[in-house]
Amino acid sequence: MWHASLYFMGQPFQWLALIAYGALVFVVAPRADNHRAFLWARSRTNQAPSTGVLTASVLVTWIFAKSITNAANLGEKFGLVGGLAYASWYLSIPVAGLLLYRIRKAGHEGVIPFLTARFGPLAAFLFSAAILIRLFNEVWSNTEVVASYFGAAGSASFFIAAGVFTAAVLLYTLRGGLRASIFTDQLQLVLAVILLVWVLALILPSHTPAQLASTAHFRLDSGLDLLLVGVLQVTSYPFHDPVLTDRAFVNPPRQMLMAFTLAGLLGGAFIVLYSLIGVHVRLALATGAGDAPVRAARLLGSGALLAISVLMMNSAGACVDSTFTAVARFLAVDLAGEGGAHPSGFRGLFAPLRRFTEGDHGVRLGRLGMIAFALLGNLPLLWHADILKATTVSGTMVLGLAPPFVLWKSHKPAPAAFHLSFLTGLAVGVWGLVGHWPALLLIGSGKYAPLLGQNAWGLVACSAAYGLGVVLESARVRAPTPEFFSTGEAA
Repeated sequence: MWHASLYFMGQPFQWLALIAYGALVFVVAPRADNHRAFLWARSRTNQAPSTGVLTASVLVTWIFAKSITNAANLGEKFGLVGGLAYASWYLSIPVAGLLLYRIRKAGHEGVIPFLTARFGPLAAFLFSAAILIRLFNEVWSNTEVVASYFGAAGSASFFIAAGVFTAAVLLYTLRGGLRASIFTDQLQLVLAVILLVWVLALILPSHTPAQLASTAHFRLDSGLDLLLVGVLQVTSYPFHDPVLTDRAFVNPPRQMLMAFTLAGLLGGAFIVLYSLIGVHVRLALATGAGDAPVRAARLLGSGALLAISVLMMNSAGACVDSTFTAVARFLAVDLAGEGGAHPSGFRGLFAPLRRFTEGDHGVRLGRLGMIAFALLGNLPLLWHADILKATTVSGTMVLGLAPPFVLWKSHKPAPAAFHLSFLTGLAVGVWGLVGHWPALLLIGSGKYAPLLGQNAWGLVACSAAYGLGVVLESARVRAPTPEFFSTGEAA
């Protein structure tokens, strides 16, 4: 550990790059003049982001540091199949776009207002708990990746880098909110493309296409099981990510759908390319402890180390700034209802918070939430949590979101259907997490056989529970509680 720390501390250009990155995004990020800019990304003339801008924003916020690291690690472990497995989650983006398009065309201007109207306030509270866990995971899992390029886990340089990076992102997001986040996503996408091309130019000449393809083995024990897990989660996984769903409500529905479709296809391609970093390590027989990108950087020299570490800073910054703005929107828009300024008339889930939105429609409340998450969200760095589990475990726990978002239009409002489906998925996720998943319910014999079994059988169980809930509610239809809406909302 000591030698690793000395190795990273001996790279002053990385520290300069970190400081320069923070200064650059702070200078270029726009300031939010009002709550419409801070919470809805509107321009000074109240214009919504264009399709191209939204595409870039969705794309770069899902190409985060932990994704690049996971893709590279899976590429090292399973070859190209590992990259394809992680890329399968990116099908979630166009699927979410289509399902959210249906929700918006029905008149809903937010996921929380939609759930409140269709399934009642308790469903919205359960969903809120799920997204808060997701947002918490997004902070530490991305700062950990960046910090790992500056020092070994637990070293002073590791924690200093995590703190400096978090502060750099927090500063410009506090000032500009969602508008700053979406604006800087364009810069971060350009940097991501340049840095990816640079890294691939160092890696690809070392191997022929045939050598790269030879690493792919489409078997359940060679990464195919994880690929199937990603496919099974496409209708549930994206909905517990407010970083993604927030962007579905900032411009017209048709433009949103186009942006989500393009971002999903491009994102999957990016992830496969990033996985080649790990494939290179695999072919170079440089396996060992630590993440594949770190070892790839060591193999390729100090130039590659700088390029890959800046790539991680850039990707993590795009995700963490979006996480902070999602926290702000959750508090100010979903819980407090913007003090009555929500476009659908939604008054918020938690009435006591409404008094904190007086005067600025929730901007101050959102900023306080950002600061709190910047501090609390980094606590898991103290016990070295597993960044891949930040994706797979939480994705399994929210399997129960699939039936409500897919089937809601086929029946009248049914709170019990959501509750039974959501709690069934949560039970399956917890059951798998504690490590007592029955051998009878495994699918395949690979590392992810339990995870595949949990997702396949869990999705069946959630669908059955949802159907039972619809039947139970068929005799008594509940309307949304009037106090949550100041005006009527289409259902």
